[in-house]
Amino acid sequence: MRATLRWAHSDLRTHRGEALFLVLATAGIVASLLLATALFGYATNPWQRVFTQSHGAHVWLHTDKAADTGKLAGLDGVDTVAGPYPTAAVTVSSRGSRASVELRGTPERPSVGRPPIVSGHWLDPSAPNGVVLESRLARALLAEPGDTLTVPGTARELTVVGLADSAEPRYRPGEQPGLVWALPSAVPDPGGQVIGLRLTDPGDTSYIVQRAVTVLGSGAIGEVSTWQQARAEAQGDNRLLGQVLGLFGLGALVAAGFAVHGAIGTRIRGHLRDLSVLKAIGFTPGQVVRIFLLQHLAYALLGALAAAGLAEALGSRIPGRLGDAVGVWQGLPGHTVALIVVPVGAVLFIGATTGLAAWRAGRVPPVPLPRPAATSGGRLSGVARRALGVRIPPALVLGWHTAFTRRPRSLATVARLTLPLLLIVVAMSAWTTIDRFHSDPERVGLPTALSVRADAGRSEQQIRSLLERDPGVAAAYPGVETAALGPSQTATIALRGLGTHRDPYPHTLAEGRPARGSDEAVAGQGLLDLLDARVGDWVRMTVGDQPLILHIVGRSIEPENAGRVISTSLDTLRENDPGLRPTLYELRLDPGADPREVADRLAAAGDGHLDVHAVANPADGLSPLRAVVAGLIAVLALIGLIELLTAIGGTVRESERDLLALKAIGLSPRQITAITVTATGLTALAAVVAATALGLPLAHWLIDAQGRSSGIGAGVAQGPSAILVVPLGAAAVLCAAALAAVPAARAARRRLADTLSAVA
Repeated sequence: MRATLRWAHSDLRTHRGEALFLVLATAGIVASLLLATALFGYATNPWQRVFTQSHGAHVWLHTDKAADTGKLAGLDGVDTVAGPYPTAAVTVSSRGSRASVELRGTPERPSVGRPPIVSGHWLDPSAPNGVVLESRLARALLAEPGDTLTVPGTARELTVVGLADSAEPRYRPGEQPGLVWALPSAVPDPGGQVIGLRLTDPGDTSYIVQRAVTVLGSGAIGEVSTWQQARAEAQGDNRLLGQVLGLFGLGALVAAGFAVHGAIGTRIRGHLRDLSVLKAIGFTPGQVVRIFLLQHLAYALLGALAAAGLAEALGSRIPGRLGDAVGVWQGLPGHTVALIVVPVGAVLFIGATTGLAAWRAGRVPPVPLPRPAATSGGRLSGVARRALGVRIPPALVLGWHTAFTRRPRSLATVARLTLPLLLIVVAMSAWTTIDRFHSDPERVGLPTALSVRADAGRSEQQIRSLLERDPGVAAAYPGVETAALGPSQTATIALRGLGTHRDPYPHTLAEGRPARGSDEAVAGQGLLDLLDARVGDWVRMTVGDQPLILHIVGRSIEPENAGRVISTSLDTLRENDPGLRPTLYELRLDPGADPREVADRLAAAGDGHLDVHAVANPADGLSPLRAVVAGLIAVLALIGLIELLTAIGGTVRESERDLLALKAIGLSPRQITAITVTATGLTALAAVVAATALGLPLAHWLIDAQGRSSGIGAGVAQGPSAILVVPLGAAAVLCAAALAAVPAARAARRRLADTLSAVA
């Protein structure tokens, strides 16, 4: 054992740079995986992020004004109480949009259920009519800090001073009222009160609710909401985030494993002569294996501990969203487990790959086999010799020869470098697809920007004329939307009648054709899956007590209602109900028209008879994905850089014995350096081409598969443009050439004695 430790110590003194590189590489990979884990937790569970940041309550109880809620603070298992706060149910209006809200009187910013401010500021006693809106409600009302909310039927006005996130059940029009925080003076006539309970053990939620009902009496409690209900509702919109980031996390882990394996294999190949010497002086194969195993495990452990320590101590101080992600992740329940499992897993994986490579090192014969006098890459091919004969620069010909003659090893290097680049291409495709929802919404099932609902105060013709007179409105499509029972009458679907035969609604079709005739319809992927139907089938449904049979002639991209939508024309529905009147109008705006300005004008022109809403864009809920994709691209770039440095080190080391031959034929050190730089650049170029060729179709398949599973349907994927792909590839190749220049120049200027010792 002493001899093993002495050799390891001697090897460390001789190869300090290589040891430092392996420690830094391991630290970089472990740090990348920890950051990826933090980003995964941050983006896949925004509800948990908000709940943690707000120190949220596990139970919210809505009671009448007479309930003695002070008794709840003394219940076993209740840690902290928020409130009680007086509440009032009101309707507010902004920019023509109306919403039912719960006005909650909050004297000061609470310590439990403390809403994180995303825009503006918290309530100020100097502004008694100021309110803070929950962010989802604010989007529905098109409201921002500084806007004024009106209370229909009264002269009362409220000023929006801030927007905040909330971990409570979110606003859903017609189902769940929105949350508005106000000073108690702004709730002069409360209809009840609400109290929040933060528990010592969240698992006791059901028991605590039962105890609260017993203490207050069932008649005093109007509504109970728990953290499980809010989390289940919020996580339903984050399925895509979880799947996308899970894929990238797995890909980054595999890429990191390949990078570590390549680094260790390259280092062991550089010690073959030393291994033969060890065998000659009496080291057994087992001792040789233990030398490399313990040595590299020590390096890996040192790097993993350094990465874990830095991530824990300094991760939350990283500027921007990444630091926020680490800070939130440190407060999540699984943080400690991940902080232990990721470094331990990386060390064990490095140990496994080192053991495999060390086993090969243990089989090195004690007498080194004589190396062939020819170049390490083999003899020049006929094409290469003819290329040299026609005065093609030797650096290009010999660089190509060096990069691709040793096919198994060259292919392995290209494959390891291709994987992170491929994942970067997939990430860029995801980014481009999200941008497409905003820049080109009509191609992803969102041809209209505003939805208008009108009351019975005006006729259909009057409303349509009013809408189409606006200079920003290109077209107004009348329609109705109702719930219908499917053929088995066990599931509810959305039935829409939009547009007319004369002025059809511009559905975005991914398959089939538009619905032109009577009884024709287009359906979303979610509905086709639910009914086990396909384009060309006839489906029967029940609307109220009336049966309706429609012929599905196309599949439309439907971002809403999980794709469980079947759409026909308003004229088709009127054939069954001649008195059917439009209840909504979908507005397609002129290019460049501002939806907010159009909504304001229509609300003013409607004189209180129009309710104008912006059409929900599913990409709005994916806004955290952009920052996360950027962070993952940085992680993958780091892994690719580690693999690139490993490949450069292996190329420089294995080309040392070619120096004598190259110098003998008259090549200068600059030309010899150019050979290594060219070989590295060509290897990177091959990886870029392979990553692009494989990554683009893979990205389309993955995004379309997610579209099908979510009900939106295939056809939404958008690959990055050549303007993005070409600079990415050029940057990768130029970076590889630049990194190879310094070690290649140093090796080309080695002394003759050093070169002879390397060849021996």
